[in-house]
Amino acid sequence: MPPATSAPDAPVAEGDAEAPPVPTYRSLAAPVSNPVDKFALLPAFLKVRGLVKEHIDSFNYFITKGIKNIVRANNRIEARSDPGIYLEYKNIYIGEPSVQVDFRVETITPHFCRLTDRTYSAPVIVDVEYTVGKTHTQHRKPSFTIGYMPIMLRSYACVLNGKDEAELARYGECPLDPGGYFIVKGAEKVILIQEQLSKNRIIIDTDNKGRVIASVTSSTHEVKSKTVICMEKEKIYLQLNQFTKAIPIIVVMKAMGIETDQEVVQMVGRDPRYADLLYLSIQECATERIYTQQQALQYMDDKVTYAGAGNIKDGRSKLILRDVFIAHVPVNNGNFQPKCIYTAVMLRRMLDAILNSDTFDDKDYVGNKRLELSGQLVSLLFEDLFKTMNTYAVDRMNKNSDMARSSPLDFSQLIMQQDVITSGLERAISTGNWDIKRFKMHRKGVSQVLSRLSYMASLGYMTRITPQFEKTRKTSGPRALQPSQWGMLCPCDTPEGEACGLTKNLALMTHVTTDQEEGPLRNLCFSLGVEDLSLLSGEEIHAPGSFLVMFNGLILGKHRQPQKFANNMRTFRRSGKIGEFVSVFVNEKQHCIHIASDGGRVCRPLIIADKGRARVKEHHMKELRDGIRSFDDFLRDGLIEYLDVNEENNALIALYEHVDQDGVQRSSITHIEIEPMTLLGVVAGLIPYPHHNQSPRNTYQCAMGKQAMGNIAYNQLFRADSLLYLLVYAQRPLLTTKTIELVGYDKLGAGQNATVAVMSYSGYDIEDAIVMNKSSLDRGFGRCIAMKKYTVTSEKYGDGISDRIAKPQRNKDGVLIKQNMRV
Repeated sequence: MPPATSAPDAPVAEGDAEAPPVPTYRSLAAPVSNPVDKFALLPAFLKVRGLVKEHIDSFNYFITKGIKNIVRANNRIEARSDPGIYLEYKNIYIGEPSVQVDFRVETITPHFCRLTDRTYSAPVIVDVEYTVGKTHTQHRKPSFTIGYMPIMLRSYACVLNGKDEAELARYGECPLDPGGYFIVKGAEKVILIQEQLSKNRIIIDTDNKGRVIASVTSSTHEVKSKTVICMEKEKIYLQLNQFTKAIPIIVVMKAMGIETDQEVVQMVGRDPRYADLLYLSIQECATERIYTQQQALQYMDDKVTYAGAGNIKDGRSKLILRDVFIAHVPVNNGNFQPKCIYTAVMLRRMLDAILNSDTFDDKDYVGNKRLELSGQLVSLLFEDLFKTMNTYAVDRMNKNSDMARSSPLDFSQLIMQQDVITSGLERAISTGNWDIKRFKMHRKGVSQVLSRLSYMASLGYMTRITPQFEKTRKTSGPRALQPSQWGMLCPCDTPEGEACGLTKNLALMTHVTTDQEEGPLRNLCFSLGVEDLSLLSGEEIHAPGSFLVMFNGLILGKHRQPQKFANNMRTFRRSGKIGEFVSVFVNEKQHCIHIASDGGRVCRPLIIADKGRARVKEHHMKELRDGIRSFDDFLRDGLIEYLDVNEENNALIALYEHVDQDGVQRSSITHIEIEPMTLLGVVAGLIPYPHHNQSPRNTYQCAMGKQAMGNIAYNQLFRADSLLYLLVYAQRPLLTTKTIELVGYDKLGAGQNATVAVMSYSGYDIEDAIVMNKSSLDRGFGRCIAMKKYTVTSEKYGDGISDRIAKPQRNKDGVLIKQNMRV
């Protein structure tokens, strides 16, 4: 065969330096290769982030920042009769994982806790300042332990954090074990990811009576409340638990200081259709003869449900409006203007939905959901227990200071309830019951025992999402596969039966955000031209061409050039000036820019494209393969960025760089997928050629792939699980997928490939029975080891005699000797 000759150079289009070369015979026969093979980014991502990084990040945020914020909010307690007797927390931190044995503190490892049925916990240490006696003598007590907190494996407080393989082996741990779970009383417990509707966001929906409602679930450190504005018989009302009946919304606006009807209409918007819809509500207010703020407050005072001490209702409604009604919007120095504007925006969104049904919010849309991780759940529990402990301390203080002749109480006597935090946290994680009366929270099954049936079963548990939704309800909406789940949640991995579509799993490259500091971001928004809300009148807010700027559900102000503002924010994010998980989303329909830095949003990394051309070039990938670059460098250099579900609405994402699609202009593509196969989760990634299967077959395999018996960890023979199944001859799969190598499943194989001959046996069709080859069984087909744990108490008797565990003794004839033995 004559050698292939290269074709003459094709002319290169101007401004298109990377025009594809003219194909030759040899190039056409060669295997198809990607322009830039970006697969190496996947192992780099998992090396930096790990498989369960969202759990560990969340817990790390809690023990470094969250716990300090809780103590800062409740840092001082005083005696009722004498404020000079006080106790103040100066600092709080988590110590090393340890246990007290005979008044001696010993450091512990996770493996030691598994074997000895202990809790892997670390002391919660505070520095305090307090006064004693009538003379108010001031004392300081550094490093005082107020309780023990269970520690998540591989978190900052864990002894395994940052250790290499050799050190992990010395601690008796498996390097492939991802961590992200707790050890309580020797059992491995994982706090499942909880799915919830996002807090501090306006949701427009219909209730069970078919009425249009605008609702906000407010959540701050102090208060958690739900505000609902609904339309009934063409009149608009506010519903709050603190009032016996619904309050007309115009009365609420007047109670907050917006006394004229014209101001209310201007705040909502100048569209005459809004005024028409508000007309009956305004008329109702006039018929009730409410014209001033004082009259409105008086009207609301009469509707308060609980009057409090002395049954005095006067002034209660103003406190409810300040502290409970849209609680996340602050009221500074009695200025209700921000709350009025927020209420007007809720009304506007609600009236828009009445006029145009397309503007309703979808509760099943992933952008309207937040995922609660172990850090947030433990934080809620710790806050409740810490307040309970302080309540006990205040009661003892008050009793002591009220007595005329009392000995001065020392601090260590004051916090006698040392086990409040220890037992409370341990009980909750052990039973999985989260009971917090303060927030009316009663959840069951929050934590579960980590399945060790196989390596895949434990990984599947770590990425599972459980819903706050009744499984028995037969609605199809929450169960259906949402387009917004693409790349964020696995489309295959969901159980069959009643939990189908409700219990979900994270995709391979999904990251769940943790809270970020708000102050610097807020200042940056104002620097980029956001006009402050406090300087705007009602009419100016909805001026044509200007967009409202919402920051974590709060209205900051407005901006006249939304696209320019969004592009500036993205430039800052890509250059690493602000956090990589900050999201900027321009909503053209609602004339609104949403900036989010709160925790619990799902996001994933994508390659940034300039006019359809990926920023990641071949030389970048070579640097990555040579170890010069890491995944974080790609983020810092603005080659890759994280997008959450809302910001994906502003992006056009291509699956591959050089695959043209009908009706899509190359120049309008903003991002390119790193690897399309990452839309599947960890468990679904094990299926070879899943796109050749009927859809439910992939779902069945996700359930059954976790049940394959095999190896569970490198330290499996040193574990003492109550029941452990190990396969003697685990087989390598005939065909591996990329995911198998990424998650380390090739190192811990499971299952065997049986050769099945489909034929009848001696002329009889024996239906479901299986005839097995005896010689294959003799050679070890399907042979397994079942290890069970038996607990015995070794007793000590007098004269130095004690029990010892030994194998049964036999005499010369092999007969069992039963004396001095108990089985």
